[in-house]
Amino acid sequence: MKKHRLTYKADELTPYINWDYFFHAWSIPHARQGEAAAKQLQHDAVELISGNNCNVHALFALCEAHSTGDNIDIEGTLLPLLRQQHTLPGKPNLCLSDFVSPYKDRIGLFATAIEKSFEDKRSNDDPYTSLLIQTTADRLAEAAATRLHLDVRTKESLWGYSPDERHTIEELLHERHQGIRPAVGYPSLPDQSAIFIIDKLITLSDAGITLTPSGAMQPHASVCGIMIAHSAARYFSVGNICDEQLHDYEQRRGIPAATLRKYLVRNI
Repeated sequence: MKKHRLTYKADELTPYINWDYFFHAWSIPHARQGEAAAKQLQHDAVELISGNNCNVHALFALCEAHSTGDNIDIEGTLLPLLRQQHTLPGKPNLCLSDFVSPYKDRIGLFATAIEKSFEDKRSNDDPYTSLLIQTTADRLAEAAATRLHLDVRTKESLWGYSPDERHTIEELLHERHQGIRPAVGYPSLPDQSAIFIIDKLITLSDAGITLTPSGAMQPHASVCGIMIAHSAARYFSVGNICDEQLHDYEQRRGIPAATLRKYLVRNI
């Protein structure tokens, strides 16, 4: 594999921020986002970004891969995955490995993280500013993932599987492009401990990320996951899993079920 390290200026990422998620973090419903208080909050976030000479670091690696059952083999390292257990009539029970060829394919591994100095400006004496810093930092890390994914899709030097893509920012935020980038801990890839596998492959510290023993990322405003290029790939929620799948997953991960239960508490 070849790793790439990229750096984005925080202010150049502002157009890629999905403000719906920002407002959600502040418990502001969509119907109230046009009100004066919400507009002032967004203004404060933009001012915070423009007033900080801050970078967001990104890490990307394009890897040889193939699927094997409910796993993805990434250059000899197995990434076990979970399959949906709930079903809808006429719909398949999806697993991310379904979108990777069992013969020969490629996937991307990525991480983005804001410089720690941005989050360090939080103060217990100013709860509003502290929360503004954290929620803005989280959105910047996600915006960097959006921008990185765009660069990966369109630039041959990274991957370039969709070089002729022409999408507006709004279309990018609604993910109307080809391919997906499920992040660790999100509904399609809910096991937070999978981050240790990705760390083994690409060394997250190269993006300024350190991991706690439980797999949490520091700085908090960090994103890590995989990129899949298949034209039919889409996001889904694994949802609740049964004891039978947990036992199967335990065997594939080589981790005791009791430990996995801690990581999959929302799925059991």
